[in-house]
Parts: sequence; structure tokens; C-alpha cells
Amino acid sequence: MSATLRFDNIGKVFPGVRALDGVSFDVNAGEVHGLMGENGAGKSTLLKILGGEYQPDSGRVLIDDREVHFASAAASIASGIAVIHQELQYVPDLTVSENLLLGALPNRLGWVDKRAAKAHVRERLAAMGVDLDPNAKLRKLSIAQRQMVEICKALLRNARVIALDEPTSSLSHRETEVLFKLVRDLKADNRALIYISHRMDEIYELCDACTIFRDGRKIASHLALADVPRDTLVQEMVGREISDIYGYRARELGEVRFSVKNVQGDALSAPASFEVKRGEIVGFFGLVGAGRSELMHLVYGADKKKDGDIQLDGQPIKIRSTGEAIRHGIVLCPEDRKEEGIVAMATVAENINISCRRHYLRGGLFLDRKKEAQTADRFIQLLKIKTPSRKQRIRFLSGGNQQKAILSRWLAEPDLKVVILDEPTRGIDVGAKHEIYNVIYQLAERGCAIVMISSELPEVLGVSDRIVVMRQGRIAGELPREKASEQAVLSLALPQAESVAQAA
Repeated sequence: MSATLRFDNIGKVFPGVRALDGVSFDVNAGEVHGLMGENGAGKSTLLKILGGEYQPDSGRVLIDDREVHFASAAASIASGIAVIHQELQYVPDLTVSENLLLGALPNRLGWVDKRAAKAHVRERLAAMGVDLDPNAKLRKLSIAQRQMVEICKALLRNARVIALDEPTSSLSHRETEVLFKLVRDLKADNRALIYISHRMDEIYELCDACTIFRDGRKIASHLALADVPRDTLVQEMVGREISDIYGYRARELGEVRFSVKNVQGDALSAPASFEVKRGEIVGFFGLVGAGRSELMHLVYGADKKKDGDIQLDGQPIKIRSTGEAIRHGIVLCPEDRKEEGIVAMATVAENINISCRRHYLRGGLFLDRKKEAQTADRFIQLLKIKTPSRKQRIRFLSGGNQQKAILSRWLAEPDLKVVILDEPTRGIDVGAKHEIYNVIYQLAERGCAIVMISSELPEVLGVSDRIVVMRQGRIAGELPREKASEQAVLSLALPQAESVAQAA
């Protein structure tokens, strides 16, 4: 097996932080090479160097033993490299076919040949087993569908080296199976693949070899991954042993704190009702498109509900906007941190303080900058946000550290009553997950009512006191912790036809 791709002593420094420090390893043709490490360990920075977005400050990138220099993303693509980033890069008002062929759209006499573009995309998607409408605009698609478009975009380029950064973080089980088949087909076709994931099961299922990053350095490379215990990888990633990532803590539950009755909206197929007690963590599970996020948007005032009642501590309340929800002590940490969470051009401190800033006004006019700085520093330390300083623009942080900053924003609210977390650990490493679960337990122990949406079934089972399962826009049932199992939850989540097929 030849080393198609070689990183030789790669170094990269940003103001106040050494992102990569002497990183070297090979990726062979016909191999899937996993990259693992905590958020901010340098994995995504390395891919941006490979993709031509960054240039290394030291070291070399070699393809087929020839040193290459990529001054732009276009140069990297021209060299047969495709990088699928964790933070999706698409044009929302263009169609699926236009996004997939961006930069290579067929033309006739100087005009884009839309018919040829759609026909070509439809044929290629069918060959890959991907169900996407070439005419649909990206803005209208779900996060999972947009992520699939990004994956297909790279595959359509017939690249020799393909790097995937957390590609399944928003995909359904069915879409994940399609992706896994594509990865195996590419491996069989002698492509060289880099696969970044925080999901240990995926790494062991797909990868032949694995390299571990910590604090910008390569800690280890395992060329025969199947022989390496999982605990070894975790310890190499975080520098300490984590025996139980979920660390569930039982607690005494109080009276019903948050009650939703017969809420209706366009995205729901039936009225939805649920309750959460003081100190209770209720997990919401369902396949992609089941309506979990849509229900929470209705409850939170982000979308307009058609009907339904909401009660807080036994009293009816009106929520007609997100601002009203926040004033009642109800907050939501959104699934799509890029579109709905961060303010990309603002600093880490500004992102943390956006919501609670109203509490730091002096005389109703002047901001208390000292209090804002103290709040930002407190949560940077509490959640171990990796940033050179509170003044760093948040767009320069890794996805996981951006997620921690959004979570900090709501933790900074002085009178939290209900916390809705939509995919709170999406794209976050095992050590950071452990820290976030601890924060969730602390909030519950303070008497908050917690709603946690997650597509990771082990996470829902590991953290929740009770699990509500949604299917096709309606609540299909609920299970207490002691009766919840993967089989029981999936039997509620899957459409009846699929459940029967699986049983057979």
C-alpha cells in the first residue's frame, strides 16, 4: 500500500494559540484513517490546511511523495482533494443540483444548462443511493439533508483523497447507512480517506487506522485499530480515564414545573402534550424529521403555534416570541449553532453575554463591561472553552467550543426554570460531553426542568430520567428510565412497516 497522503511535521499558529505542533502521519490508498481528539485539538485545522483554506507555518504536505502547496480551496480541489467540513458550506438560495455542481455547472453557449445539470445530478444521486430532489433549494431542506448534499458534493468530484469531518452528526440512521456504504465503496476503489468522528462506534466500524490528537500534537497513531481497546483511545484523547461518560446521577423530583398541552403547528401531524417536573431530565428521541425540534420551536415561540396551552409552575403563560420565553426563564440551545446560535463576527464574551446583557445595564443606559467580562471568564473556565481570550471572535473557535459558548449564554441567565437542549453534544468530544452532562445534572439539581433532544440513542438512555419518543410529527409514547432500552425506544420511533421488517 502506498502512502497517497503524508503530513510531515505540520505546524500552525494563530494569535495566542498553537493549533498544530509538529504533526506527522500517513494516509494510504485504500484506507480509511480515523482522526480523534477533543474539540480544539487541531483536527479541523489540519483539514483546512489540506483543503487550502489555511497554509501551514511549518512542515510539508505530500501527495504521492511530491510536496504540494495549496494557496486556495480551488487549488486543493484541482489536485484531487475533497474536504467535507463539519460546519456546512452551501448557498441556501441555490438548488441541490446547483450546489452540487457549483464551479462546474454545464453550460451551453455561455449559459448555464439547468436541464443537463439536473439530469446529471439525478443520475449520480441514484447511483449513490441518495434520495434528494435536485430542484429543491437548500434553504428548504433539513440539516440532515443539507449535510448529505455536502457529502455528495465531494463525491461528485471523483477526488483521490477525501476527508470527512463529523459527517454523520446530523444524519438519520438510514442516511448514515448510505454514507457508510459510500465510504466502503470509495475504500474499495483505492481512494485515501480521512474520517473525523467523536462517535467511537463509527471509528471502529469504518477505520483501518487511527491517529489521536491532543492540544495540537499527535499523541499516537494506531495502524491496526482493531487491536486497540477503546479505553486506550479515550485516555489518549483526554489525558485521563473516563470510566462512565454519562455519569448519571439520580435525584429527587419535584412537582410539575413545565406543562405543554395540545400544542399544534404546521410541522406536527397531531396535537402534542408533555410535562417535565422540577429536577427532571426528559429526553426526546426520534428519527430525523420526527418533529422534535419543530415541537420545541412552537413551545419556545420561535415558530407560531396554531393552538395549545403552556403552564409554568402551575400557572398558564403566553409565549408569542422567544423574548417572552426568555423573560419567563425558558431558554433553548438550538441544533444549528451556525445559523441559529452564534453571532459569528462577535467575540466569545459578546456571544456568552447576549441574553443576560439586559441585567448589566446601569441606569438603563450603560453596560457594565466589568460584569460582562467576569461572566465570560467564569463560563470559559467552567466549561473549559478553548480560546486565547474572551475577546477572540467566536468564528475562529472549533465547533465544539462554539457549542459550549452557546450553552454558557443560557447558563448565565440568573433565573432559569426550563432549559431545552437540542442536540447539545453534536460534534463534541468525549471529554467535553462528560463536562456538559455534569452541567445538565447541576441544573436539574437546582430544580430546573430539562428537555434534551438527541439523535444519539445511547446518550438519551444514559442521561434521561424519562424518554419521550416522537414519530412522523407526533408523540408515539414515553418510557421511564427503568423500562427504557434500545429495542423499546426504537420500536416506538420506527414506522410500523420498518418495525415489522426489523422484527422479521
